[in-house]
Amino acid sequence: MEHSLDNELLERVSAALDEARGQMIELQRGLCALPALSPSSGGSGEMAKADWLMGRLAGWGFPESEYYPAPDDDVPEGERPNHLVRIPGASSDRTTWVLTHLDVVPPGEESLWSGDPWTLRIEDGKLYGRGVEDNQQGMVSSIFAAKALLDEGITPPFDVVLAFVADEETGSRFGAGYLMEHHRDLFRSEDLLLIPDAGDEAGEMIEVAEKSIAWFQFTVRGRQTHGSTPDHGVNAHKAGAHLIVLLEQLYEDFPARNDLFDPPVSTFEPTMKKANVENINTIPGEDVFAFDCRVMPDYTLEDVRAAIEGYAKEVELTFGVTVEIETPSWQPAAPATSPEAPIVGALNRAVKRIYGVDARPMGIGGGTVASFFRKAGIPAAVWSRMDDQAHMPDEYCVIDNMVGDAKVMVHLFLES
Repeated sequence: MEHSLDNELLERVSAALDEARGQMIELQRGLCALPALSPSSGGSGEMAKADWLMGRLAGWGFPESEYYPAPDDDVPEGERPNHLVRIPGASSDRTTWVLTHLDVVPPGEESLWSGDPWTLRIEDGKLYGRGVEDNQQGMVSSIFAAKALLDEGITPPFDVVLAFVADEETGSRFGAGYLMEHHRDLFRSEDLLLIPDAGDEAGEMIEVAEKSIAWFQFTVRGRQTHGSTPDHGVNAHKAGAHLIVLLEQLYEDFPARNDLFDPPVSTFEPTMKKANVENINTIPGEDVFAFDCRVMPDYTLEDVRAAIEGYAKEVELTFGVTVEIETPSWQPAAPATSPEAPIVGALNRAVKRIYGVDARPMGIGGGTVASFFRKAGIPAAVWSRMDDQAHMPDEYCVIDNMVGDAKVMVHLFLES
C-alpha cells in the first residue's frame, strides 16, 4: 500500500480544526448533560443521547445514519441505539472506521466531585464531567475530523464510517457485540478500525493486545448469630476475609510476565464488597464480595477458575461455610492485532506527524470492544492521547488532546 498524503490539504484541515475548538467544547457540553447509563447501572440507556447527537450531525450536513438497533426490553424504547454515519470516499474498497461508545458509567460518590458530574466545567485547559474522556473525547474528535472534510468539500480516498455504539460499559451485548453477531458483513479484514478508548498522556501507546478478563463474585454462607455467642453461629465474614487473603496466592500461581503489557503481569484484586449486617453486635451469616481478574494470554480463564475453586473449597472445609462462585464477566483474550497490521502503521505515521512521537504497539489489562473484532479476524487498534481518567471522580478531558486527536484521525482519513 502506498501512503501518499496531500500535505497542503492536511494543513488546511488542521487549521479548520483549530478554529472549531469552541464548537467541540459545546458538543461536549451537550453530551455531558445527557447521562447515558445502562439499565444495570440504574439508567434508561443511550437513546436520548443518541437522538440528540444524530440531530446535531444532521444539522451540520452529515449523511443520515445507518441504524442497527439492538432489542432490549429493559429500556423504555425496547431497543439500544447503534448508529453508523458514512462519509463516502473516492473508493469503497476499504473503510476507515472510528468506533466510540455512547454509554458512560455512573459518577460514583458525588461528594468526591468538585461540581455536578453532568454539567461541563472548564478549567486550566480541561473539560470536567462524567464521560468527557470516556468516551466523548474520541467521539467528538471523530465527529469534527469528519466534519472538517465535509466543510472543506474534501472527498477522502476511501469511505469513512463513524460508529456510535451502545453498552460498552456493561459488556457490549447491545453494542459492538451485537453488530458483530448480527451484522458481521459490515466489517472487512482490509478495513482500518480505530477505537479511541484507551491511551496515555503522550499518545505513544497503540493498544494491540488485551488480557483475559474475569469477574468473580463470591457468596459465603454461614450462620448468623449474636456477637456475644460466636460459637452458636458460623461467621461468614471471617471466612470471606480468609478467602480474600488466600486468593493473593493467585499472583504466584500465574506468574507469567510480558513487557508488551502494562502492568506486565496478571492481576487478581478484591473490589466490590456488599453490606452484610447493619449492627456491630451481629455475626453475619452471609458475606458477598468480588474479584476483578486480568489474566495474561499465557493462561486460560478455566485454569484461574479451577485455582479459585480450590481455595474456596479449603475455606469451606476450614470454616464450615459454603462458597458460591458466580462470574458476571468472562472474556477470554482475543488474538492480538499484529504490530505489522496496516492500521498500526497508519496510526504510527499520523501520530508522528501530529504529535511528534513514535507510537508503539502495546497490550493493556483493560478490556475494549476491539476484542470483538479481533476474534473475527479484523485487525483493530485502540489509541488516543489521554490522561486515563476513565471512571474517576472529576473525570476530565484535555482540550488540546481532543483537538489533536481529531487531526490524527484526519490524517488516517486522507491517507491512501
